[in-house]
Amino acid sequence: MSAEPTTVEEVYGILLGRAPENKMEPRLAPLFRAMDVLGEPNRAFPIVHITGTNGKTSTARMIEAGLRAHGLRTGRYTSPHLSRVTERISIDGAPVPDATFVRIWNEIAPYLAIVDAELEAAGQPRLTYFECVTILGFAVFADEPVDVAVIEVGLGGVTDATNVGDGTVSVVTPISLDHTDLLGDTVEEIAQEKAGIIKPGGFLVSAAQPAGAAQVLLDRAREVGVPYRFEGIEFGVESRSLAVGGQLVTVQGLAGRYEDLAVPLHGAHQAENAAVAVAALEAFLGGGERELNVELLREGFAEVSSPGRLEVVRTSPTIVVDAAHNPDGIRVSARALKEAFSFSGLTVVLGVLREKDAEEILRTLQEEFDELPVEYCFTQSASPRAIPADELAELALDLGFPEEAVHVEEKLDSAIEYAVERADSTGDFSGGVLITGSITVVGEARTLLGKDAA
Repeated sequence: MSAEPTTVEEVYGILLGRAPENKMEPRLAPLFRAMDVLGEPNRAFPIVHITGTNGKTSTARMIEAGLRAHGLRTGRYTSPHLSRVTERISIDGAPVPDATFVRIWNEIAPYLAIVDAELEAAGQPRLTYFECVTILGFAVFADEPVDVAVIEVGLGGVTDATNVGDGTVSVVTPISLDHTDLLGDTVEEIAQEKAGIIKPGGFLVSAAQPAGAAQVLLDRAREVGVPYRFEGIEFGVESRSLAVGGQLVTVQGLAGRYEDLAVPLHGAHQAENAAVAVAALEAFLGGGERELNVELLREGFAEVSSPGRLEVVRTSPTIVVDAAHNPDGIRVSARALKEAFSFSGLTVVLGVLREKDAEEILRTLQEEFDELPVEYCFTQSASPRAIPADELAELALDLGFPEEAVHVEEKLDSAIEYAVERADSTGDFSGGVLITGSITVVGEARTLLGKDAA
């Protein structure tokens, strides 16, 4: 019998030995079985459950900050991680301590072995990487214990591993096309998957959606008999203005109006995420009918960070990392970058994973940066799913990118070095660097540039 792991890295190695994150099984029965043998940690605390295509993690962090400001002990479960697996499971705004992560894993491992054995006896794959991390998250939150958990869906909703929990409030951020091979080819089909987190006894809070997606969510809310509130109808951003390090946002909520909330994140999309977070807080704390304490809300939002989301990781020259990895995400991030930074020129370091729509990502970058002098340095992360850098460059040239604006550096450290040299060439630090295209590229870049775990 092998010895129990004693470090996070050893536990992570065990987890990586399972079916990987992008091979998640569309099933829930093994998760409910695991919850059963562990004493139902999924019932130990109320849940704010978040799905959507873009903005989930930033919105989760804002909701968490608001809950903490109101004196609640929080758990936050998000994915994927940028630097260390412990980022996925946070307690009161910080990654779970290493000792707790390892202890709870060792406590639940014998029970997961029971579920694995049952699955294998039935001819099914054992619990996957994501399923195990999700179970671990629920177990950690139950052990702490937390007053409320903010839980982000991994993929989709209806059969996502996190859906063993029932949201007191179900939050849906903007829906667009992504993971079409798994979720469907239309926003309606994708919305159908994501609507699976809306449960009887809950409360739906949704960002503004394409009409077809909104109808699907509305139908589901009516089917299970829960209240529903949509951005742009019952709540939304009233005004926003740029401020040092972010923006000032005034939100009309479900029960109150909240002026001049300092949101230390860039872009109109983050203001919209803030409005969704406010509505979710009103729904959770007062059923959508009681106004929040604006001073507590301001206190909470002022502390929000969202690593890897238009995050400045170095100045002179300015290096910004952004984890946008689909066309809609790239579009809103590009617009936010142009609004928040006055770069005389930009060098984009781009790496994309194989399952993403690289062609449409490149077209979007072309469209959004057509009036700014831009060079592209194509690279790749260490992920086996990364599109080779030279393949990305060839695709860019096929799409009409100027040959002189296309450069290839397979290794990310060399790509960053090249981009910094190009930005420095302005002589006055007015050039900028944007590193984007995948979460794996951004995570590795943050590590190379000396940023701590998120």
